[in-house]
Amino acid sequence: MNPNKKRLRRTMMFLNCQKPGLIKDPYIYKPDSILLDLEDAVAEKEKDAARYSLYHALQEIDYRGVERVVRINGLDTAYWKEDIRCAVAGGADAIRIPKTEQAADVQMVESAIRMAEKEFDRPKGSVLIMTALESALGVINAMEICRSSERLFGIALSGGDYTKDLQTSISGTGVELMGARQQMIIAARAAGVQCFDTVFTNLDDMEGFRKEVETIHRMGFDGKSIINPRQISIVHDIYTPSQKDIIFAEKVVKEIDTKKAQGIGVFTVDGKMIDIAFYDGAKRTISLAKASGVYKGDL
Repeated sequence: MNPNKKRLRRTMMFLNCQKPGLIKDPYIYKPDSILLDLEDAVAEKEKDAARYSLYHALQEIDYRGVERVVRINGLDTAYWKEDIRCAVAGGADAIRIPKTEQAADVQMVESAIRMAEKEFDRPKGSVLIMTALESALGVINAMEICRSSERLFGIALSGGDYTKDLQTSISGTGVELMGARQQMIIAARAAGVQCFDTVFTNLDDMEGFRKEVETIHRMGFDGKSIINPRQISIVHDIYTPSQKDIIFAEKVVKEIDTKKAQGIGVFTVDGKMIDIAFYDGAKRTISLAKASGVYKGDL
């Protein structure tokens, strides 16, 4: 398995490949991933120019460890195959498929990636895949999409197109996205892949953005698609375990390791009843703290 499949992806920032000024140094803001967009953000007549800009950016810019995901054009267009060749040739880490509705969509893209890896001498399996679910059918088929390929590291909700398909619109309350969010996170967890929330487009409402991130974090999402560097610190703050959480997780892991060896199944930590079921959650907290760069312990 590609070791990057489970990497930390709290923030995935969209950048328009049509505008070289936007893609030359986004690493200074320290997002976990950048989404280099060849699809909706790029005008029809500028697709070739955007592809040219993308290739040279991937080849020439040191993104300093930030993951580089390329959003290709839809599979119903004439552009997506060349988008994949360009992204793979340039050295992209992953491809994001828009408007995914079935496993066959992923498998068709995987086949094109496999051919491009061979053509441009990239290691087999080095280019990962993520998908955007943008319709009712895509959400209904979330499980089969999550299981469609070993390359697939995650699925993302695209709320604007999804709500249009539902014949409604984004309200700010989240009620219109509730069903999709729940279904997608359940499918992703059952399949062992990551799950990402949709963008929040009102940059004048940072408090509303914070509340939405807190909600999706509580639901279990791995991260959020974003459109502006101002949103990064809020997401990272919410997704980084507090020192209190880290200390408690350390105590749980150490106590369970000790008590298990002694044949003790239930005990208390800081006055809370604990058993083996808490172990995986505590280990996840420590892993997230390590990935976020805030862990100073020895576990």
